[in-house]
Amino acid sequence: MDRIVVHTDKVPPARVPLSQAIRTGGWVFVSGQLGMDPGTGRIVAGGIGAETRQVCENLKAVLEAAGTSLARVAKVTIYLADLADLLPMNAVFSEYFPQDPPARTTFQAAALVAGARVEIEAIAAA
Repeated sequence: MDRIVVHTDKVPPARVPLSQAIRTGGWVFVSGQLGMDPGTGRIVAGGIGAETRQVCENLKAVLEAAGTSLARVAKVTIYLADLADLLPMNAVFSEYFPQDPPARTTFQAAALVAGARVEIEAIAAA
């Protein structure tokens, strides 16, 4: 089985040892994405809505680099710094997955990298 490392310059580079995504066995496994602006490498300002939008844009960029798309996402795991952000996060998330959204698990995490409010990882059909 082939194992292809996926990389795009359209998202900020990781500061830890990880691949943005791995394509293998007909699937793409995307590492957790934060709401980091590709230009500055910092979490975008504007709260949970702005962060969620940037997370989804970063997921979209990695998936496209892997030759797939948000429409082919089968499962996401969402990590929130505070579950009180669930409703506003859902409002933005729903814009990116308007019909037949992926299977999903959502957790509250004690802390996220770089003070992020949300992180999302995804598994998509290749």
